[in-house]
Amino acid sequence: MPIDRSYAGRSYPATPPYEVGVAKIREFADAIGDPNPLYRDPGAARALGHPDVVAPPTFPIVVTYPAGHVIVEDPQLGIDYSRVVHGEQRFAYSRPVRAGDALTVTLTIESIRSAGGHDMVTTASEVRTVEGEHVVTAYSTLVVRGEG
Repeated sequence: MPIDRSYAGRSYPATPPYEVGVAKIREFADAIGDPNPLYRDPGAARALGHPDVVAPPTFPIVVTYPAGHVIVEDPQLGIDYSRVVHGEQRFAYSRPVRAGDALTVTLTIESIRSAGGHDMVTTASEVRTVEGEHVVTAYSTLVVRGEG
């Protein structure tokens, strides 16, 4: 089934809040092998003007990846997940993710295009605090391989 191009521009409802904790930041930093004290030591983070530890730059994937499942689970859009390859990922920050943040994600399908027999779906996942402050937008492109 081809991808429904009319979905370009569609936004999905915000996710429930995700509470960012010091332990989760530390676990993520450990998983990526980054020993930066900003991710572990509140004193080091405060010395640089942060209220608490900050998360590594790729940490928002923890909240945006699950939010992205909404497009895969939308049968009308027509993504066959068994044919998906992750094509691109980037983050545009307003400020770092910090311990104590309660974050929600609103996903929008930015574009749907075809190239070389494959469909490409680019999304923007806007991450905000529950108070409405923009933190980061994660852009992701999924490549849905053609059947040929």
